[in-house]
Amino acid sequence: MNEALWGISLIWALVFIYAIAGSVDFGAGFWAMIYQRHKDAHAATIANRYLSPLWEVTNVFLVLFAVSLVGLFPSAAFALGSVLLVPGDLILILLTIRTVFMAYTHVVHKFQYLLRIISGVTGLLIPALLMTVFPIAQGGYLSHAGEVYHLSLSGLLAHWTTYTYILLGILSELFISSVVLADYARVAEDPSAYRVYRRHALRLGPVAMVSALLVLWGIPSSASWLRNDLFAQGWLFVVSGIFFIIGIFIFWVARSVEQKVYRLGVIAVVLQYAFAMLAYGRAHLPYIVYPGITVQGSFTNVEMFRAALLVLIIGIAILFPGFVWFWRLFLESKSYAGEGR
Repeated sequence: MNEALWGISLIWALVFIYAIAGSVDFGAGFWAMIYQRHKDAHAATIANRYLSPLWEVTNVFLVLFAVSLVGLFPSAAFALGSVLLVPGDLILILLTIRTVFMAYTHVVHKFQYLLRIISGVTGLLIPALLMTVFPIAQGGYLSHAGEVYHLSLSGLLAHWTTYTYILLGILSELFISSVVLADYARVAEDPSAYRVYRRHALRLGPVAMVSALLVLWGIPSSASWLRNDLFAQGWLFVVSGIFFIIGIFIFWVARSVEQKVYRLGVIAVVLQYAFAMLAYGRAHLPYIVYPGITVQGSFTNVEMFRAALLVLIIGIAILFPGFVWFWRLFLESKSYAGEGR
């Protein structure tokens, strides 16, 4: 691979990490809202325990993505910045509102109920807005004069393809978050919450797979290049489907909170989405946004690539021990996960 392909691979890897971490983050907020006054209150407790430290870490990968995109593909970052002005601003506003409430409710406890509502609602709206990037990138909704691109927002919202992507994003978020929260309930040895989230995982998984097929079916004729390339990556989707079946099977047999084999199901689901995103990314090449913004055409020079890559490696090397410490302290700690139960 040349430098441009290495660069876009790094960008796509950061997108994948943020997709998984963000799904758990936003999904936990939604489940905490749903179960906060429900008979299965332990499910809300588990979601809150998981969400409390996680939201501060998730945005790190969003920042890394933005820095990498600007550093490695500056012209693509400029074009996407103008195209995504409306959805991007809405995402930033919702993230700001969510972050402010997440921070202040640790001190001002009387806003806890309002926090759950805001966290749950934004936990659906933000992923929905993020998923609009995919139909935009496949083309058909952009016009440009020179290097300035304009988005036809009415055209984007009028086509049902946009809503298939949004549906896939929301269902995947709820599926991944329920899978991970069930595992967290297992760590906390909370059988009540474990049963709730395991049940959601078993139900939402097949529905999310159907929504993925709807996305493929709904790709318009203007993006036939993408449909053809997706079929060419069929073997990767087959591998993704195999990991999905393995994960669902493990969730089905792991009926007790004591069964550690459940963790293998979580790994299988992560691999499922990893292979699916690899297939989609390969199919989308050589375009970042069809048809005018390509990987090679928007790539920075080699010297800038090496400098940006060095900075990212140093930054990740500094952050990595903190992520390991965070994982062991919060996500794998039985004393923290089961606190207050």
